[in-house]
Amino acid sequence: MWIILRYKKSNFQFLINDLKKKFKNDLEIYNPKFKTNLRVKNKFITSEITLLGDYFFCHHKEFNNSNIINSLKFTKGLKDFIKGYKFSQQDIQDFIKRCRKSENKEGYLTNKFYNLYKNSKFKFNSGLFSNFVFQIINLQKNKINLLLGNLKITTEKEKFVFKSI
Repeated sequence: MWIILRYKKSNFQFLINDLKKKFKNDLEIYNPKFKTNLRVKNKFITSEITLLGDYFFCHHKEFNNSNIINSLKFTKGLKDFIKGYKFSQQDIQDFIKRCRKSENKEGYLTNKFYNLYKNSKFKFNSGLFSNFVFQIINLQKNKINLLLGNLKITTEKEKFVFKSI
């Protein structure tokens, strides 16, 4: 059964190691990420951005037992559980399947994850235009025509990392 956990960012690795010790590596962790180039003071730094912020998915066959879940509440690095996970198992599995389908060879999400539509707005997370908002004018097979302020640009779909706003 899948559960959704909220963690303290400074203790993420400690939390993962602790969970793996408790469940003897029979645990599946999924935290979808984007790899991006951020511009900081005219320099580009490669960084990872998690799709879900400070949440991640965790799967183990014993998570349907509420006593097991209650025993995890005081694990170091864990903030909270998302309630209602028992009733949302199919939705969680569908979301994870969609994420994995849009991953590249390195395991990072690509722009295939987003459903792109005309007139939808996004924000660049990488490249020269990082942190700029754009609107999609037209979609082609491998290219996007977009409007960035008053500037019309055509670019490849896979060239930039962006997020929905």
